[in-house]
Amino acid sequence: MTSLGTEREQRIRWRHRLPRHGPVDRHAALLEAARRRRVVHVGFVDELAASKLAQGVWLHSRLADAAASLVGLDADEDGVAWARSEGFEAHVVDAQSAEAVAALGLEPADLVVAGEVIEHLDSPGPFLRAMRVLTRPDGRLVLTTPNAYRLLNFLAPVSGAELVHPDHTAWHSPRTLRTLLERNGWAVDEVAYYRNPRRRVGRADGLRPFLAGHAANLARATLGAAGRLAPYWSDGIVVWSRPAEMP
Repeated sequence: MTSLGTEREQRIRWRHRLPRHGPVDRHAALLEAARRRRVVHVGFVDELAASKLAQGVWLHSRLADAAASLVGLDADEDGVAWARSEGFEAHVVDAQSAEAVAALGLEPADLVVAGEVIEHLDSPGPFLRAMRVLTRPDGRLVLTTPNAYRLLNFLAPVSGAELVHPDHTAWHSPRTLRTLLERNGWAVDEVAYYRNPRRRVGRADGLRPFLAGHAANLARATLGAAGRLAPYWSDGIVVWSRPAEMP
């Protein structure tokens, strides 16, 4: 009887109810959180930054328009140098090192944005502890990451392949993110799902990219409809958290 009770308790401990908030527009949610606040954007460089800036869809430049002030942090030296040449305040740093982050001497922020970063890291725990250095005691950390349960992850293996960025080290779920945050000094306020924005496509890009872009948008629309019915199949996860009191 005791062993049966123990097995039942273990099954209950393994079962975690999924949040149902969303899907939200990822950029819109981050911009609203950043509005009129002092913001630090971690991992702000990406390989398409220059193109996105020209199109007006680069998240970092949009945050700069919404925030009272904005600082970018990234390990990509070339990307940071380019951002500085475009007039953005930016610093090169290993954000997985609290000591390196503290050495920057930045004023703690009202909001730290870590968008699509944690899935690239070797050391997510030290990274989350380093984010406390950047955040005011009454500030917040908002992070986003692809959703382990996005519908495409279950459809792609039918073709004998998986769809994952070659630089990613992990998939995360609402539960694994909450566990990581709580172990590393954060209290989770809210968890929601996001949808990826539609791609801008034009015939000037060439016929093949034009058709591929429209196919991708059709797939996004289809998956977006599924996400509205069952948000836990959405593209990604957004987590808002605040510094927890540390013993």
